[in-house]
Amino acid sequence: MKNKSVFLISAVATLYFNNVYGQETIQDSTRTASIDQVVITGNSNPKKKIESSTAISTFSAKEIQKQNPISAAALLQRVPGFAVETSGGEVGNNLFARGIPSAGAYEFVQVQEDGLPVFEDGALQFANADNFFRVDNSVSRLEALRGGSGSIYATNSPGGLINFITKEGGNDFKGTAKLETSTYGLMRTDVNVGGALVQDKLFFNVGGFYRTDDGIRKTGFKANNGGQVRMNVKYVFDKGYAKIYYKKLNDRNTFFLPIPLVQNGNDLKGFSGFDPNYGTYSYRNISQLNIPQAGGGFFKRNLEDGIHPKVDVLGAEFKYDLGNNISVINKTRYTDINMNYTGIFPSGGPQTAAGFAGGLGITGNNYQYSLVNSGAIVNPAYVQKLGFWAIDKQMNNFVNDLQFNYKLEKGNITAGFYKSNWKSHQYWNWSNILTTATDRPELLNLVDTSLNPTDVGYSKTYNGVTDMTFLQRDTQTQGSLNDLYVNLDYNITDALSVNAGIRYSHDFYKGNFANTTTSNLNNSGLTTDGTHDFTTTTADDSMSVLGNKFTYWNYNIDRVSYTLATNYKINKENAVYARFSNGFRSPNEEAYYNYFSNPNQDQPLKSVLTNQLEIGYKYYSRTFDVAVIPFYSTLKNLSFTDIFSDGTSENTFANTQNYGVELEGYARLLNNVVEVTFNGTIQNPKYKNLESGSLLEGNTVRRMPKFYFNISPAVNITKSWRAYVSMNYYGKRFQDELNVQTLPSFSEVGAGMSYQLGKIRFAIDGTNIFNTIGITEGDPRAGSPTDDGIIMARPIMGAAARASITLDF
Repeated sequence: MKNKSVFLISAVATLYFNNVYGQETIQDSTRTASIDQVVITGNSNPKKKIESSTAISTFSAKEIQKQNPISAAALLQRVPGFAVETSGGEVGNNLFARGIPSAGAYEFVQVQEDGLPVFEDGALQFANADNFFRVDNSVSRLEALRGGSGSIYATNSPGGLINFITKEGGNDFKGTAKLETSTYGLMRTDVNVGGALVQDKLFFNVGGFYRTDDGIRKTGFKANNGGQVRMNVKYVFDKGYAKIYYKKLNDRNTFFLPIPLVQNGNDLKGFSGFDPNYGTYSYRNISQLNIPQAGGGFFKRNLEDGIHPKVDVLGAEFKYDLGNNISVINKTRYTDINMNYTGIFPSGGPQTAAGFAGGLGITGNNYQYSLVNSGAIVNPAYVQKLGFWAIDKQMNNFVNDLQFNYKLEKGNITAGFYKSNWKSHQYWNWSNILTTATDRPELLNLVDTSLNPTDVGYSKTYNGVTDMTFLQRDTQTQGSLNDLYVNLDYNITDALSVNAGIRYSHDFYKGNFANTTTSNLNNSGLTTDGTHDFTTTTADDSMSVLGNKFTYWNYNIDRVSYTLATNYKINKENAVYARFSNGFRSPNEEAYYNYFSNPNQDQPLKSVLTNQLEIGYKYYSRTFDVAVIPFYSTLKNLSFTDIFSDGTSENTFANTQNYGVELEGYARLLNNVVEVTFNGTIQNPKYKNLESGSLLEGNTVRRMPKFYFNISPAVNITKSWRAYVSMNYYGKRFQDELNVQTLPSFSEVGAGMSYQLGKIRFAIDGTNIFNTIGITEGDPRAGSPTDDGIIMARPIMGAAARASITLDF
């Protein structure tokens, strides 16, 4: 590992010393001066950042290009208040806003494209919002809002809004083309072009990417393969504009889950036979599943398909000036998603060969392991039970946001009606397999040598499968949202402004799920190996079978969200603001399933209620920016719905309290030679009134660091050469509510360099160059943690480097 780190550092240094005397050309600034930046997210009209009473971070296309994030989640690490777990790979990652705990995904924020949701609910089961979005050169900028007015301008978003704004064409024909490769077999191309079809009237933009790579963690197959295309056409007329757009995403990504590590307090090291930086259980040797079903037929699955969404989006936007200071804007979009999701989810940690066999009732040394692919008898020190989880989801979402704006002499009033209908139909088929506890695992069979091959229960596996289709689900969830909102912006003086907003949500949720029974293959007439029937194995003893009876449910919400804020502009460069907001998050998909499949629960199903208070100071100038935003938040009725490895799910409720400070800064020093960007969060999220017992009162919220930050200094060596270093620090956390298992703090360091030759940009970017072992989560599916010793955890990716050439034309 150290050799790879040294190689990456040497590569960056060599690029510098070989080219330091290269041609000097004018290079774009890394950051557009915030004093000139205008934001639209969480505001009724475009507004300068310094005049907006919100906590909002912005990133231009050039800034995104120079950060060159490996995923959308990696980019969002640069936003204070957002604790982001990036260890899942390119997609399927988790984001926690201002210390709000959840089972993962993007549960308390909404991810948007051009002001409308990527999908209405960003935390449906196995449907994290970043599964359906990719960052490429068609992105014009990112605006990331925390708390504040998020609950007024979107649903289920008290934690904030993440708005990716796409490029549009102008009168001048412009384009960008990029080629990229890496140390892990990456081949990627990005293209974006835009211009005018009719000068001053009709404009177009088309962009997208295609990428294939082997993955930083070694899977033995193409870990990521696919791409997307986006296009829009905009017609501008005297009193407004009309725009239509389309997006097609067809991408396949491997999802990485916990692997075994050895922990001793704050010290982490690799488990024997496992590379913590590059190893994974998601490997070619165990990629195929083909098992008979109790209801007839076979279920086949290929792990190489990974998370594979096929997304089609068709949308339109229309704005018109009605006169008399009234304008109308309407945004509408239809999204259709067909996703196959296949992943390896560990079922507990590694076990000794004897211990695992004993757990299945094999006494003494009467056990024998063999490799499935060859039949060779082996004696592994440790074995691993793994969940082979397959999920199919068909999802669609129609959304329309109609908004009227009335311009006052000193402000404006916005009133809107938001309508969204969405549906998610999913099918699960989960099995457990048995493998060696190593990266590049091998499938194992296990038999009881005290029995004869024809005896009942002789074998504990079927071609390496220990539990054949132990869980099936066929569920459907639908949402119908009907929301009215009003927002007032008013300038009391040139310096002092107020903002007030209210949203009334009249939302309906309903669904159904198939009831299940258990069965086996004993009387199916099938054989396990061409000779013996299924009475000789225990692998089929508890197979799940979908019934022909369904449970139907519905749940309605009538709730008001509101916010009140004031902003005082001290002078051109300084401003302070204060905001209070009240919002909510409707129960998530697993909460509905859990509640209505167990109707005798004592705890009623409730929305999560949030209150937030924030007070901010902002200073923006041409060379220096700083934002300091203390905040306080409380949550009530927070539900925990982790799905355990046996298919059951947690159903615990709590209240939480958090206070903290978000910091964000930028400095351009020494006549623009040195640039430094910084963001950080200090917080103290605690449980209050946790249902599980008073012993947890005051414990730190699980998976939440009290301190995390990113700092990235850069040096403009010449007008053409630029080098940077970045460091992400993630503070100590606890995996569980009991605060038993510690997730140690870690720092991840990246570095890179770019050279601008006219309109061509050459760059190299290294990530985790010191091969740090940093874990973002333990194993939330394993139940009670064990603290030190052999643990299951999900580490960040090992050291890697990417090289790119970009042409602007």
